[in-house]
Amino acid sequence: MSELEEEYRLDYFEENDFVRKECPECGAHFWTRDHDRETCGEPPCEEYGFIDNPSLDEEYSLSEMREAFLSFFEKHDHERIDPYPVAANRWRDDMLLTIASIADFQPLVTSGQTPPPANPLTISQPCIRMQDIDNVGKTGRHTMAFEMMAHHAFNVREDAEKEYAYEGEIYWKDQTVAYCDEFFESMGANPEEIIYIEDPWVGGGNAGPAIEVIYRGVELATLVFMSMEQDPEGEYEMKDGNRYSKMDTYVVDTGYGLERWTWVSQGTPTVYEAVYPDMIDFLKENAGIDHSEEEEKLVHRAAKLAGHMDIDEAEDMEAARDNIADKLGVTTGELEALVEPLEIIYAIADHSRTMAYMFGDGIVPSNVSTGYLARMVLRRTKRLCDNVGVDAPLDELVDMQAERLEYENRDTIRDIVRTEVEKYRETLEQGGRRVRRIAKQHAEEGKSIPTSTLVELYDSHGLQPDMVEEIADEFGVSVEVPDDFYSLVADRHDGGQAFEEEKSTDERLDDLPKTERLYYEDQYRTDFEAVVLDVFEREAGYDVVLDQTMFYPEGGGQPGDHGSLSTDEKTVSVTDAQIENGVVLHRTDESVDKGEIVRGKIDAQRRRRLMRHHTATHIVVHAARQVLGDHIRQAGAQKGTDSSRIDVRHYERIDGETAKQIELLANEIVMENTTVQQEWPNRHEAEEEFGFDLYQGGIPAGTNIRLIHVAEDVQACGGTHVRRTGDVGCIKLLNIERVQDGVERLTFAAGDAAIEATQQTGDYLQSAADILDVAPPAVPETAERFFEEWKARGKQIENLKEQLAEARASGSGSGEEVEIGDTIAVIQRIDADMDELRATANAMAEEGKIAVIGSGADGAQFVVAVPDGTSLNAGEVVGELASRVGGGGGGPADFAQGGGPDADKLDGALEDAPDVLQQVKNA
Repeated sequence: MSELEEEYRLDYFEENDFVRKECPECGAHFWTRDHDRETCGEPPCEEYGFIDNPSLDEEYSLSEMREAFLSFFEKHDHERIDPYPVAANRWRDDMLLTIASIADFQPLVTSGQTPPPANPLTISQPCIRMQDIDNVGKTGRHTMAFEMMAHHAFNVREDAEKEYAYEGEIYWKDQTVAYCDEFFESMGANPEEIIYIEDPWVGGGNAGPAIEVIYRGVELATLVFMSMEQDPEGEYEMKDGNRYSKMDTYVVDTGYGLERWTWVSQGTPTVYEAVYPDMIDFLKENAGIDHSEEEEKLVHRAAKLAGHMDIDEAEDMEAARDNIADKLGVTTGELEALVEPLEIIYAIADHSRTMAYMFGDGIVPSNVSTGYLARMVLRRTKRLCDNVGVDAPLDELVDMQAERLEYENRDTIRDIVRTEVEKYRETLEQGGRRVRRIAKQHAEEGKSIPTSTLVELYDSHGLQPDMVEEIADEFGVSVEVPDDFYSLVADRHDGGQAFEEEKSTDERLDDLPKTERLYYEDQYRTDFEAVVLDVFEREAGYDVVLDQTMFYPEGGGQPGDHGSLSTDEKTVSVTDAQIENGVVLHRTDESVDKGEIVRGKIDAQRRRRLMRHHTATHIVVHAARQVLGDHIRQAGAQKGTDSSRIDVRHYERIDGETAKQIELLANEIVMENTTVQQEWPNRHEAEEEFGFDLYQGGIPAGTNIRLIHVAEDVQACGGTHVRRTGDVGCIKLLNIERVQDGVERLTFAAGDAAIEATQQTGDYLQSAADILDVAPPAVPETAERFFEEWKARGKQIENLKEQLAEARASGSGSGEEVEIGDTIAVIQRIDADMDELRATANAMAEEGKIAVIGSGADGAQFVVAVPDGTSLNAGEVVGELASRVGGGGGGPADFAQGGGPDADKLDGALEDAPDVLQQVKNA
């Protein structure tokens, strides 16, 4: 990293007598006031030095520490910002969970497209890092859920050629380190013990110098100076092997671990006792964990060495445990028996807080996206509770954390957890059977079950690694379980759609001005005049660019408008409208001349239908949220002219009665006939007032965003809408179905489309009534009676078939009889369906006879049944007979079926059956 060395030679370090050193243990370079210091101070190069030794001026709780940090930076002219949700995909497209405070401002603020809510600012942001899941409990310091206290400054270089949403320099590296030093000292830390380790940062195509701040063996802060972007010709080569160059924007990105600061102030054995002491005590008592005085001392000594158990650092976790046991003078078995139950208790507490954050912020468990990660945490926690003997209901444990975090939707949180636990039980029953089949197969092959299969079993059935090990052990099969198993699973799912700026399909578009969109001025207007700026010839028609338009381009699930463009010479049809980089493209069947003035006309009826359906979508989502709960969020939508659909995230099926409630409430909103309003407020003011539920249909860029108010529902939306809710006419729910686990699809029609759908349903009912020869109200009762009668007749037919089969089996002369060893074989042709053939064959086998039955009812079919104790393979007999009629078949040794298309050869095959039976018998 010699190219970056100068980036760390700060005036602040020189002015305050710091020296730069290289750690002899790990090779890291660091800065310190202590000229005699040798190592970097971070585990495993050094032990924790604050356990049983509170290391600040007083002991702090989480809330006290948070307030101390935020107040400090407020006094230094930073504006305090409220935390964002833990579900980062509410405001960004490239990340599922909030993993750092800077994630709140990516990608739109850090790239300069949108101004920050304040500059500089300070925040304490709840975060979740799934990649830390395997370290939780073991190292004493890792928590999957944590708060990142931070301060940020957003800067732009003076020589920047582009315009950005902010400008100038607020402060940079020297001031950032000075703030860090001053905060440490304000909390009573000894400045001689603060160590600044050089550790360049790389992520998401950006990079920059970064500093880890270590105090008494634990990292308490990270100072990242995001200032570079990936560039093949860049002057800096970073640790990912890529080259980078300086950006126009440069951002102060800091992170101070709230939990670790609280831990250091209290000096408890692990961070968990400092963060949730009440819950740790509750879990230990519930699980019956009670240590003697000597055991407590050993736990404290082990805690100081727990930093060696970092999965990211240790090459071999078993060796790391052995090493700690050696240092403590106990066997590894004794150490594990003492600390492993505690590690599980710590993980349960941490995971319960993680779930409280997830469900409290409205994440719904599912098989994809954030829902998958939530389900993964829940299932792992349930297994940990079972393993350590915690019998408290999981929803109670999560609620303890939700109460501490002051969530108001605690009833919904508990309901989600209870529902998921029940689903998990059902999944385990199915999964256990599958593991036994896999274990048996691997035992026969003499192979272990690989990690890839383990991950698949977890993904498909939620089977924890230790559960697979238990079942596999019954078959003498080993299982390859990596130390970072859950991190591997999280990596598989912890991602979103990568954020990329829109790119033009044609370079000529880049030179065109953005189209003035007239439909925002008057959504009911259907004609306009415009100048043709350019025409692009495509494989299927032409794309016409105008200086202004009333045509709505496809977006937010709403299709583009149709209509026409006319000149004095001709009229061309517009069959679609799309938008690229702010330029609207009108797809036409014929070309028009560049520079001409055209008259545009929208298909008014189609536009009205789309407007009604788009406004109805807002109404239906709002009604669903009122009926089902505040966790309801859009997972996808598509507007149409005849019907529309909206997908919402919900943890259980929506039944018919609930659907009626949603439909009724939606129509009450329609009948209230309130004004549908649009406004363009500052995005940060809008987010502060309405939260991130604004972004149900996507995340717009820019300083100002368009909001649509429909009754009490407020969303950022670029679509077209009616003026008043009454203009929707009415809303009819047509269907509700589960499109994937955790996502319910509501299909509906609005306005005249709703009337047409209702009339069509009426037509279906009347047709059914005419067929049944009853009045429409009597259709359900009559249909039910006919269905029951049909089922009864079906059972009667089955009984008669069985009686007929028994009669055929016991009747004389019903087929050719031959002796196969000591057993009589009956060879017979019965032209009947397969059910009757099976019943007859089984009846013969129960009488101790071998049954060979053929049928020409559908091609040539064979059924062979063999009684118990007869050494003849039915599958081989069927396979041989079926091959003679151009087909195949097989099955178990006692019963098999098959056939082929050549019915003309059926009798010949049956004539050969005695020889076939004898051959198979003697084989």
